Amino acid sequence: MYFDFPTLLVLLTLITGAITLLDSLVLKKKREKKASEHALAGEGPEDIKRIARPSTIVDTARSLFPVILIVLVLRSFIVEPFRIPSGSMMPTLVAGDFILVNKFAYGLRLPVLHTKILDTTEPKRGDVIVFRYPENPRDDYIKRVVGVPGDHIVYRNKVLFVNGEPAEQLLQGEYVGQGATANMTGASVRTENLTGVKHRILVNYSPFDREVDFVVPEGEYFVLGDNRDNSRDSRYWGTVPEENLVGKAFVIWMHWDPVDNHIDWHRLFDTIH
Repeated sequence: MYFDFPTLLVLLTLITGAITLLDSLVLKKKREKKASEHALAGEGPEDIKRIARPSTIVDTARSLFPVILIVLVLRSFIVEPFRIPSGSMMPTLVAGDFILVNKFAYGLRLPVLHTKILDTTEPKRGDVIVFRYPENPRDDYIKRVVGVPGDHIVYRNKVLFVNGEPAEQLLQGEYVGQGATANMTGASVRTENLTGVKHRILVNYSPFDREVDFVVPEGEYFVLGDNRDNSRDSRYWGTVPEENLVGKAFVIWMHWDPVDNHIDWHRLFDTIH
């Protein structure tokens, strides 16, 4: 079931904000006037306090509005938490990782509407980005940028070529996983040098290879999963439009293994690169 949390957050901010404003401009003055009238009539202090007290709805809205507004601003413009649901970015990210994403890395966008209101920088090769999946923008995906606008991307025999230059791979050995990562045990771990950005990837020894020969259009980005033979990415559904960008992943703040049901303390606060 799809749950549109950003829209809910915006609606709650608008509703609690409107009630808070209405109370400040109208309702509070009415309560104070009524309390003054009852005071002049000689009623006791407890009755006066009760009359001057806002309703439960107004009091709740006034209390929640600043909290909800702060959450909305932080989540929309500064940083947003995400959970990694699959192993397509192994070994960089694994299922059960909870990460933080820099929301202003690629420009500030309005929540829900996703309209850019301020330019900052553009994604670079090697960036790990979160984006709205082009085939279903309700879903957020995370992959690594390997091609920027104008790049000629070739993927053949499990080797990535960018503008005719191969991304050098240095064999690191075989992957040994446990819990949620156990299914990738035996895969080849390699360090890939993507035009100066070094990161680890996983490659299966199977002959299967999704070959690509593609020039990245203007305003779009070619992305791959680090788990090269277990990732649905630009090789299958195409490039990521600039307007689908959400932000840049930068740190793992917690890891809960969904199979062994425990926290992996060694992954806490690992930077993502």
